[in-house]
Amino acid sequence: MKTLRLTSIIFLTFLISACQFDQNETLDIMAKGPSHSEVRNVDGKYRLFVNGEEFFVKGAGCEFGPCHLVADHGGNSFRTWRVDNSRESGREVLDQAYEHGLMVMMGLDVARERHGFDYDDEEAVAAQLEQFKEEVMELKDHPALLGWGIGNELNLRYTNKRVWDAVNDIARMIKEVDGNHVTTTMLAGIGPNEVAYIEENCPDIDFLSIQFYGDIVNLPQRLKEANYDGPYLVTEWGATGHWEVEETKWGSPIEQTSTEKAATIKKRYKKAILGDEKNCMGSYVFLWGQKQERTPSWYGLFTEAGEKTEAINVMEYFWTGEWPEHMAPRVYDFTIEGKGGRFDNVVLSKSTEYSAQFKVEHSDNQSLSVRAEIMPEPVELSDGGDYEPRPETIEGLILSANDSGIGFKAPEEEGAYRVFVYITDEHNHAATVNIPFYVK
Repeated sequence: MKTLRLTSIIFLTFLISACQFDQNETLDIMAKGPSHSEVRNVDGKYRLFVNGEEFFVKGAGCEFGPCHLVADHGGNSFRTWRVDNSRESGREVLDQAYEHGLMVMMGLDVARERHGFDYDDEEAVAAQLEQFKEEVMELKDHPALLGWGIGNELNLRYTNKRVWDAVNDIARMIKEVDGNHVTTTMLAGIGPNEVAYIEENCPDIDFLSIQFYGDIVNLPQRLKEANYDGPYLVTEWGATGHWEVEETKWGSPIEQTSTEKAATIKKRYKKAILGDEKNCMGSYVFLWGQKQERTPSWYGLFTEAGEKTEAINVMEYFWTGEWPEHMAPRVYDFTIEGKGGRFDNVVLSKSTEYSAQFKVEHSDNQSLSVRAEIMPEPVELSDGGDYEPRPETIEGLILSANDSGIGFKAPEEEGAYRVFVYITDEHNHAATVNIPFYVK
């Protein structure tokens, strides 16, 4: 009993010491004082400045992911969608960023009309403003704070333009209680109606942030059509969206391989982000982590298991000017029984065995490992990046797997499915590929 009591005392002492250490560390960080960010026009070009120095955003959107690894690959910032990000408090997010030399575009999770919020309800709007004031007051003096992202894609399927009045009220509040940091709001695409209203009625928004996927290649034209010639960040971009690709005849979208995603991300960054030297102040690639949205591999630059895909190699090249020493595997030509590639309609017989082939390119094929899984297509589909439940993997269907192909058995029940393959190496890299198929 005495031993147990002594152990408890020692453990409690350790916890108190750890808490005191964390508090002291946070106090040391806060002693640095707040950062200061602003937009300047330098020789006809818009530039973001942090503490008096030009700051081109080399960033990633990060939620439930290893945000600090952005620094390991040459990035200088990450953005969040809300203050409590990755199940951490805003202070913890900023502390982690500071420890790794990163700046944070902190998101304020403004309520969306498509989720049922009524911007004609003055009491609800006022309560939301008061909530954000508390969040801003808590974090405004942190040296890792870059700015405030007020809402995410509030123009997606909305009708009430009073949402922009609420956004400006939040921005005005930030100017009053903070005053050191830029304010922006993240738009789904960009259109003339929103631009005209915001420019006329929202003077406290410093610049617009824009979010495109496949359509980012048309960014100059979209800006021209929207009559916007001001500064901007691209705060979401990356793989081609699931709404922008071809589908099977039963409605399953065709996902790019990780190799195809890396190639398109390379092309889009060079053309869209680096191509506009006058107005673009940088970007946040999506997503530094992983999420389920139509598939578990569609948007994440990491796999569910935490492996890095080739797209991270591409971003490191753009952020640092050099390719990493170790590159992720590349995958090509995934077919089932030598036919029915990803852009065909693959129909299989239930409970029947099949083989699938692919080609892999890597500096050391001996180091590669392969795993695979089959799952039904999701039934509960999300909208605008909302939560989507991941379908359960069907166990027992993968019969074999190596670096040239897999053997599997089709599910017993009729319906839409997808087979996933992950090719990994000893450096925690992965190539991903999948084929949707239908069982009759």
